[in-house]
Amino acid sequence: MQDTLQAALALRDRRNAGGISDHGLATARGRLLAQISRLIDKPPPHDDAERFAAHLATEFGALFTFLWDPSVDATNWRAEQAIRPAVVIRKVCGGNRTRKGADTQQVLASVVRTARQRNVDLPALFATMLRAPKPIVPDVFGLPPPSAPSAAPQRAH
Repeated sequence: MQDTLQAALALRDRRNAGGISDHGLATARGRLLAQISRLIDKPPPHDDAERFAAHLATEFGALFTFLWDPSVDATNWRAEQAIRPAVVIRKVCGGNRTRKGADTQQVLASVVRTARQRNVDLPALFATMLRAPKPIVPDVFGLPPPSAPSAAPQRAH
C-alpha cells in the first residue's frame, strides 16, 4: 500500500510539473486504482489487513481525488491547521461539560473557519442563520463537489 501511495504522490508531482500528458495521467491513475482494487479484493489473511481493506473499499471514491483535481491536497495538513485554533481553545478551556456543548463548539468552529476561508461577512452570516425559521445551510457554503473515481470494487467475502 505504501508503494502505491508514494506512486500516487509521484504522479501528482509529474502532473504538476507538466511532465505527463492527459492520456498518460489517466492511464497511470487507472493502474493505481487497479492496485488498490486488488488489495481490497484479496487482503492478506489478518484481521487488521481485512479491516484496512474494508476501510479502503469505503473510501475508494476519495482515495486519489487529488489526481483528478489539482486544487485538492493529497494530505490533510491544511485541515489539521484549520482546526488547530479550536483544539487550542478546547485544551485551554478544559473542553466542554456536555456533549451538546462540544457539538455546538464543533459546528461553530467549522462555520467560522469556512466563512473566513470564503471571505464571508461573519456578522451578516450569523444574522441570516439566526433569523431563519428553521436551520439552514446558507448559499455561500454551496454543495460539496462530487467524488472523482467511480464506485469502490466489491469485496469477496
